[in-house]
Amino acid sequence: MEKQIKDYVLELGVDDVGFACVEDYHSPKSYEITKFLPAAKSLIVLAFKVLSSCESPSMSAAMNGYLDLGSFSRFSSYQIARFLERKYGAQVATIPISYPFEIHGDRPAIADFSQRHAAVAAGLGTFGRHNLVIHPRFGTRVHYTSIITNLPLQPSPKCEQDFCIHCNLCVENCPGRALDDEGKTDVMKCLGHSQPYGLVADIGFQLQRLGSSPEEQKKLLMSEQYARLKQSAYLGNQYMCFNCLKLCPVGQS
Repeated sequence: MEKQIKDYVLELGVDDVGFACVEDYHSPKSYEITKFLPAAKSLIVLAFKVLSSCESPSMSAAMNGYLDLGSFSRFSSYQIARFLERKYGAQVATIPISYPFEIHGDRPAIADFSQRHAAVAAGLGTFGRHNLVIHPRFGTRVHYTSIITNLPLQPSPKCEQDFCIHCNLCVENCPGRALDDEGKTDVMKCLGHSQPYGLVADIGFQLQRLGSSPEEQKKLLMSEQYARLKQSAYLGNQYMCFNCLKLCPVGQS
């Protein structure tokens, strides 16, 4: 069964795939897997190589590459989930590229599910100094999505090798200084720089507007900042920094 699933996944154009038992998934801050699928037994983790546009000096080109990847990964996950249901009568829950889908005040910026920990559990890489997963072939330039299923799948062999070369380029070139403490990413420092038009920026703008005169409010609503806030929300192009990924020499093409 595992070979049939893997062959189908790779034929869709997915770059790599691994399997894991739910017991091998250890994410200290994310929800339990049974929250997504009570009968969960296995994870199918899909690896997608990031386009070389991620290293473009144009943030528009870089971000559009990620949006394209997101569309393709969702299409692939849906196709695979349908295949599992039809072929094996499986129960499935697709988990896309991780964002906090549910916003809770006591869980700021924490994703519901950790694709990084799932990838490690499925033998698709190991953590680097930047706290991203380094794939054996693609290095840091890879994103992951997962499918949770009740199928009892044989787990893939774990990666034991440390692929990180510990050059510290990710730490030294992080404009938010979010990687200074080894083994930890300061999420708020990261988002403060990488999402200049995200939720926190939007709240700040609205607070500024509420404390302004009618004439000042009109100027704010006609400003470039407001236009970028709205466009970012509509188009989903919120991330404006990929330094930890694009500067990593491991797997650099």
